[in-house]
Amino acid sequence: MRALLQRALSGSVTVDGEVVGRLPGPGLVVLLGVAVGDDEPTARALAAKTYELRVLRDERSAADLAAPLLVISQFTLYADTRRGRRPSWSPAAPGPVAEPLVEAYVAELRSRGAHVETGVFGADMQVALVNDGPVTVLLELPAPRAPRPAPPPGPSRWRNAAFTRTYGRDAASSQAGSGTMPHS
Repeated sequence: MRALLQRALSGSVTVDGEVVGRLPGPGLVVLLGVAVGDDEPTARALAAKTYELRVLRDERSAADLAAPLLVISQFTLYADTRRGRRPSWSPAAPGPVAEPLVEAYVAELRSRGAHVETGVFGADMQVALVNDGPVTVLLELPAPRAPRPAPPPGPSRWRNAAFTRTYGRDAASSQAGSGTMPHS
């Protein structure tokens, strides 16, 4: 899950010509992206980090100053541009998965006492802001990972291609499992 935080003097989000969210004073505009594999604990942890990160004036946090937050979902934070000229969106979670996690993020902020305004999930939005500083910070919490499988039985990992090139195939096979390196 990624949150692009922008310290802002003002900010608003408009849908179909109507302002649906606005910072009532200086605070943070948060562009929030959800990845495949993200979950509710990740959303809550990222919300806590967002609210307590000291990126406002005088190294203070939104929690310290009761600063408002404008949270806008943005799947494009997970654009994969490594190949070709057209971004891939496959790392982004699909809407039915992402929307409840955006809601969980907002709910966690509110449970901590934050004043939170939002955009409209999945809508075509126009975002306006006056970045203060400018200060823009990317927060990212990785998706939970499955436990690593146990290494396969056999020679340890340090016996790789470089070892074989240096000491030869016979040395690698004769040392398999012994835990020692041949001496030159």
